[in-house]
Amino acid sequence: MKAVILAGGFGTRLSEYTEIIPKPMVTIGNIPILIHIMSLYLKYNISEFVIATGYKSEIIDNYFIQNSHQLSNDEKDTKVFAFNHPIIKLENTCKVTTCFTGKKTMTGGRVLRLKNIIGDDDFLLTYGDGLSNVNIESLIKFHKQEKKIATLTAVRPPVRFGELEINGNQVLKFEEKPNMQKGWINGGFFVFNKRIFDSIEGDNIMLEREPLENCVASGELNAFKHEDFWFCMDTKRDKDNLEKIWASGSIPWIY
Repeated sequence: MKAVILAGGFGTRLSEYTEIIPKPMVTIGNIPILIHIMSLYLKYNISEFVIATGYKSEIIDNYFIQNSHQLSNDEKDTKVFAFNHPIIKLENTCKVTTCFTGKKTMTGGRVLRLKNIIGDDDFLLTYGDGLSNVNIESLIKFHKQEKKIATLTAVRPPVRFGELEINGNQVLKFEEKPNMQKGWINGGFFVFNKRIFDSIEGDNIMLEREPLENCVASGELNAFKHEDFWFCMDTKRDKDNLEKIWASGSIPWIY
């Protein structure tokens, strides 16, 4: 099964870095977060990746050109590499295909542009800025059992500020950055059946709008609930927190 990583956005909320490099190339422990995301899939023997590039795509391409053996460059905007992962030690190289999917293409449009590369099999998909220790094997098993068009990973992220419970002027409860308890959000880490392409009409379609909303309306979207580690790198503060996790040596998305 192929793992698709959306890596084409502008990353404006992390502009301290993304004025120079695309967000998926922002590093954690001097290694691009894109490579950290790949490491999660490699834990579960998913070793074929398709990276949908856009903004500053040449920087992603150049990373793999410098750190891989290039297998082909036959099609316009598409390159294929045999890549030796710098974190996960592999017996064999993994296969990485980078595909330029447009600078301003929306998330759904990027997926549609990959249709011929993905083929007819179910495929995994995630964003180029989120890390988790979600069990990919269990996620795939759940998707296959449910036989829906789409499965997303639902998470309860840490809130960004401390939570207070107040009665009048008196604080009854204080909890510093607790996990959200009352609701779930989309944490990415999807599995899709090829039927998802039927809901994507072109470059201007956001995956999170018509395609997934249509799945909801037809009962074709399921949630795989994940209550353990999940973290999205939206801001410099988020990057700094991930750097602290990396420096601790206890790295949930790898070990």
